[in-house]
Amino acid sequence: MDEKNTAEKNTARKNIFVIGLDEANEPILESGPGADRYRFHRLLTIEDLQTGEVSVADLLAKAEGVLDTFEGSIDAIVGYWDFPVSTLIPILSERYGTRSTSLESVVKCEHKYWSRLEQQKVIDECPRFGRVDLEARDPQPPEGVRFPMWLKPALAYSSELAFSVKDEEQFRRAVGEIREGIGRVGKPFEAVLERLELPPEMEGVGGQVCLAEESLSGVQVAVEGYVHDGEVTVYGVLDSIDYPDSPSFLRHQYPSALPEPVIQRLHDVSRRVMRQIGMDGATFSIEYFYDAGTDEINLLEINPRHSQSHAELFAYVDGVSNHHCMLSLALGEDPALPYRAGPYRMAAKWYYRWFADGVVHDTPVDEEIERIEREIPGVRIDVVPEEGQRLSQMDQQDSYSFELAHIFTGGDSEEDLREKYDRCVAALNRLFDATAPDGRQEEKRKKEQEGERG
Repeated sequence: MDEKNTAEKNTARKNIFVIGLDEANEPILESGPGADRYRFHRLLTIEDLQTGEVSVADLLAKAEGVLDTFEGSIDAIVGYWDFPVSTLIPILSERYGTRSTSLESVVKCEHKYWSRLEQQKVIDECPRFGRVDLEARDPQPPEGVRFPMWLKPALAYSSELAFSVKDEEQFRRAVGEIREGIGRVGKPFEAVLERLELPPEMEGVGGQVCLAEESLSGVQVAVEGYVHDGEVTVYGVLDSIDYPDSPSFLRHQYPSALPEPVIQRLHDVSRRVMRQIGMDGATFSIEYFYDAGTDEINLLEINPRHSQSHAELFAYVDGVSNHHCMLSLALGEDPALPYRAGPYRMAAKWYYRWFADGVVHDTPVDEEIERIEREIPGVRIDVVPEEGQRLSQMDQQDSYSFELAHIFTGGDSEEDLREKYDRCVAALNRLFDATAPDGRQEEKRKKEQEGERG
């Protein structure tokens, strides 16, 4: 093909700006159906979006500077991360005439307190909750909310500053940590709230709010779907399994092993909630707990985007990643996913974690990771920390552990998934050295192995 024809072909391709496009998701996007019709452009880096103090105004100005000087058409602005990405998308889409759900619908999901107020209007499947007055001299649990409970900011990254508390002493310690760190995301979130006309029940609430919710029991489940022309579609239900005796995820597994009647109830609750939220033309992911002993479903939280963590899992099982839904909605095309057209019957994303602080040495290089992936079919590995990094200085970690690697496995049985994960961990252990100050990590790994065998 000559240079002229190549230029004409490139001109005809849709220009898709991905806020926070990262190395892990770029190859998945570029290998999806119809990708030869798209040109993906990174709009803001992960460091811009998640490091240090967040300024929505500065991020908008930087993004607009890129978009205003772009010489081609701006056909879509998308993203698959939480705040501030989720809120930047509708703001930028309104300015540049691209498709997006409304800013209000996004904030109704992201602001945990406002989201609870909306949920309880249409469903009973949510826990007792209330606000904690962080400005009080001696903050107390909300009336009617009992221990054990979770304390969390109205908005946070990846379970950051979320604490499980069982008594008054733990409550006070958690409140102290939340007080200290809530402003990093809470202050810029208030700038977003100022763009909206808030209902009476949200007047004066703001973005720096601490929420208390009674702890939920059972298995954790994620429901993914989208809203297209006002119709809510659920395209997948996944199980989320924790490490033994820990609130930290061990793996996400697709498809869910729950009974079909329970899955249908999850579909129904999700449809009612998303209609109430008012989302349209966008993907969503809702996290639930299901207690088999009581047969109760409880909604944990709503995310106004699909989960990039699940992209490989849908590709392994259904043949196409869930990014397809995001892209199709943004371009006004059919967002439907194929069903069970992938190479494996099930898939999992595993979180290889360290449960004590340490400094990472001998981080695996790309060639070593590629060798492991070649030797174990149906496996992909993303290493999280950088060489020489102290684990406690990593961004986007929960309050209890540190991620060393994300390991994706596809297989035809749960045993197959576990066997591939164990082989990957064994191979990584020969390469990783995350020196810890005590023996807690080894004890935690033994518990994990015992739990998996059980």
